[in-house]
Amino acid sequence: MSQGVSPDQKSPITQETNVIQNTKSKIYWIRGVATVILLIILILAIVWYFKYQSTTEYTEDAYVDGNVVQLTSQIAGTVINFAADNTDYVKSGELVVQLNSVDQEILFERTKAELAKAIRSARTQYSHVYQLQAEVEQRQNEVLKAKEDLKRRSDLSAIGAISSEELSHAQDQLKNAQAALIAENQSLIQSWAIVDGTSLRTHPDVLTAVTNLRDAYVSRMRTSISSPVDGIVTKRSVQLGQHINPGVALMSIVPTNELWVNANFKESQLKHLRIGQPVELTSDVYGRNVLYHGKIVGLDAGTRSAFALLPAQNATGNWIKVTQRVSVRIALDPKEIIKNPLRIGLSMRVTVNTSDRNGEIIRQNAAPTFKYKTQIYDHELKDADRIVESIIRENEGNSPQKKQI
Repeated sequence: MSQGVSPDQKSPITQETNVIQNTKSKIYWIRGVATVILLIILILAIVWYFKYQSTTEYTEDAYVDGNVVQLTSQIAGTVINFAADNTDYVKSGELVVQLNSVDQEILFERTKAELAKAIRSARTQYSHVYQLQAEVEQRQNEVLKAKEDLKRRSDLSAIGAISSEELSHAQDQLKNAQAALIAENQSLIQSWAIVDGTSLRTHPDVLTAVTNLRDAYVSRMRTSISSPVDGIVTKRSVQLGQHINPGVALMSIVPTNELWVNANFKESQLKHLRIGQPVELTSDVYGRNVLYHGKIVGLDAGTRSAFALLPAQNATGNWIKVTQRVSVRIALDPKEIIKNPLRIGLSMRVTVNTSDRNGEIIRQNAAPTFKYKTQIYDHELKDADRIVESIIRENEGNSPQKKQI
């Protein structure tokens, strides 16, 4: 009699079926979990895009830019000293290049002498006017005397007391006195025309000499060439003993605290860019741990290719469309630049927050004040007026005031 199968014992077929079912269940569970995870990732991606990506524009085609101030001379001269070389930091007003000042010193002394001479010459002209005024009064008295003499002789001639010849002489003396008066009046008018409406300090010859003295003083001052800005020296070309002409670049100075970024965005990214939008930037120099903040201050008037030395000529048969880029100027926070200095030409990564789109696309009004200025030339005539005043006081003397004609 055969033995029966125990309930706890299963046939191999049954066991294999159970394994398959368990495996399928695990696969379905894994697929379900993966599907849920993918859905979550998709939902997060959609949320991220609409919340962040749709309100930001990003580019790595961005570079640091800044002013490159050329140091030039305003006069011709020979270099005898320069106090700064490449990579040196100079401050505004600091002496950088010194020219030989011998010629300017000689000219300055000559113009001082010419001013003194002009003042004394003007005093002579005023004195000559006073002299002619006195001579005119003398001629007027002579005319009056000649008229009285003629009247007396006319009376005596009427009674036959004097000859007709003596009467004729009296008439001639009156005519000569009147002619002399006319001549003196004309001389007075000519001399008066030179000084009329002027004082010693406003005389044209004196003003010309004062102008020449100031010009010579400024030329002497300009033999010392100072830096117009704070910055780092670069591209030095000046050498000792070099004779330079006005306008020749001696070196360049880069103000490292006045830098900005030119970010070149694709034309498809410009739709939502506005002036004033906030910008975050990172540099390859410091990495992503150092974050710079800025804002858009303007968009360029054309694409980079439009302003290239050889602009693209697209009116050809084999024209291929190329995505163009427009330069966007981004102002940086000066405090952040001081803390982490940048250099012109460094690469930057730029992210613009375009959520606020109420700003201007093109700036309508110019800046109300100067963006850049230097004050090193404000006092070039500081001592010139003092020198002019001292020379005038030394040479004006105690001339009497002008008399009226």
